[in-house]
Amino acid sequence: MNSKEEFTIQMKMKVAEIEEILKRYLPEAEGYQKVIMEAMEYSLMAGGKRLRPMLMQETCRLFGEEPETLKPFMAALEMIHTYSLVHDDLPAMDNDEYRRGRKTTHIVYGEDMGILAGDALLNYAFETAFRAFEQSPEDSLKIGRALTVLGRKAGIYGMIGGQVIDVKETGHAVSKDVLDTIYELKTGALIECAMMIGAILGGASNAEIQSVEKIAHYVGVAFQIQDDILDVTSTEEVLGKPIHSDEKNQKTTYVTLLGIEQAQKKVEELSNEAIALLHQFTGENAYLEQLLIQLIHRDR
Repeated sequence: MNSKEEFTIQMKMKVAEIEEILKRYLPEAEGYQKVIMEAMEYSLMAGGKRLRPMLMQETCRLFGEEPETLKPFMAALEMIHTYSLVHDDLPAMDNDEYRRGRKTTHIVYGEDMGILAGDALLNYAFETAFRAFEQSPEDSLKIGRALTVLGRKAGIYGMIGGQVIDVKETGHAVSKDVLDTIYELKTGALIECAMMIGAILGGASNAEIQSVEKIAHYVGVAFQIQDDILDVTSTEEVLGKPIHSDEKNQKTTYVTLLGIEQAQKKVEELSNEAIALLHQFTGENAYLEQLLIQLIHRDR
């Protein structure tokens, strides 16, 4: 068995483990409002790569023992990521009917419940993360710090900020500087959030947390540029979502700005920067390194 096959098997096992954590933290579908719990579950359990909780877990393992408090944060971050996709797919945003090969939340539950399911997932994410205090009151300082990162990276200085600029600038050409800012915030922020929380809860030093943020920054931007490339070069069957949507929405991307070849070169550069920084840590996690490479050079 070659290392790629081994990695694929490992990844499937890790995804299955994460899915179990997500199920454990999902609310019971009960009460007069149970349709919202059903919509939350439909959205959260729609499959996907589970990259953000996986990055959080693997980064934590780079620094030491994995504390129980990591699990609610893993679930919380995936809830935040999912809510952003649910809202992204809405008619007022990207107006997509399919994601991951199945109908989007607003198509199944209606636009009103699509909006509310996103709101519910965001709010429940923080309810879930706060449960870490009950699990380990003695780690309150680390948990508080992790919550600060979660709030900031998901908000107006992170993912939402990037989404705002993206929506505002859709339909007309933007400079590379603006595009970089969109990518850093819209995609990079949650990857930074994942890896930083993993480092914080794993007991990393301040300097190490800063290095982890830098690695995640490179990975996040490379991930989004690869997304641009796949939107042009892939097929709907492989991606599980519509292709040429950037063109349809008149979006400036790295491909429209620099062309496919230069965009691919940039992905390579950022990938090398991230791996070089990762090698500076004394802790080892061969799977994390492979994951970062796979994530940047993925085909879907």
